[in-house]
Amino acid sequence: MTDLSQAVWRKARRSHQNGGCVEVAANLPGVIAVRDSKRPEGGAHVMRGRAVTTQAWPPKWAEAPS
Repeated sequence: MTDLSQAVWRKARRSHQNGGCVEVAANLPGVIAVRDSKRPEGGAHVMRGRAVTTQAWPPKWAEAPS
């Protein structure tokens, strides 16, 4: 299990437009985590390895607003 106690969560850019509330934590080495901000106690989907190192990350929906 991945320790997410030091994760810095930020709301995905598109969360405001469609009513969804997805948060992304990308500050931990080699790990990206995604969770539902309305239910943070419900756990997070954690990606590691090649899924994290691809140049396609972060996807546009995960970028912070400017």
